[in-house]
Amino acid sequence: MIGKTKIDISSILGIAVALVAIMGGQMLEGGHIGALMQFAAFVIVVGGTIGAVLLQSPVKILINGVKMSKWVFYPPVRPYQILIKQLVSWSYLSKREGFLVLETHADKVTDPLTKKGLQLIADGSKPEKLREILEIGVETEVSFQRQSARIWEAAGGYAPTIGILGAVLGLIHVMGNLSDPSLLGHGIAVAFVATIYGVGLANLVFLPVASKLKTVINEQLVMREALVDGLVAIANGENPREIENRLMSYFDH
Repeated sequence: MIGKTKIDISSILGIAVALVAIMGGQMLEGGHIGALMQFAAFVIVVGGTIGAVLLQSPVKILINGVKMSKWVFYPPVRPYQILIKQLVSWSYLSKREGFLVLETHADKVTDPLTKKGLQLIADGSKPEKLREILEIGVETEVSFQRQSARIWEAAGGYAPTIGILGAVLGLIHVMGNLSDPSLLGHGIAVAFVATIYGVGLANLVFLPVASKLKTVINEQLVMREALVDGLVAIANGENPREIENRLMSYFDH
């Protein structure tokens, strides 16, 4: 029930516009792009932010959050038309040959939730118990995804503060080298660029990624709810056409 993944053009366009605006503005002001390339500032902001997020979140959630970041550019695609068609076909099949036939189809399904639902129907589970079990599965899955997405939101909160910390460190370095004018420029550059990195990464990367992931998770939740409703309707022995019409209402927007 998973369709061909397509790249999200809006994400690519958003990053491109942001970079062009910032770099272009720097050049229009007579500055050089190289002035924004400060490795020390980058290490302070990115390393400090990663450390803060790691302290806040379990490693499992952090790793999953990083893996989910690909959804910003390649969101998971599950065409609802395919989902509805599949559920309706299982409904017709179960009415014609009985629920036990769905066990064979469960073996061919890769999605764990769908597989569990078909197996429970084949085993003769009551519709109420089926809904309860599947809804727990959906709630657990979505909760884990939302926790994983929050690491980007957390990074967006920490990065500006870490950037200020980097600025203070840069100024401390400057104050410690007042007797050597040749070192002042580098220290001041690190100070200001660290702040730029912190605020820039937070507002151009971390927070937008968090919001995009939340949107994708909510879209997937609708698909999951429709899946559960369809499987329960099959277990209830409802008319396939009525199932199709009800499931279509999930996506009439």
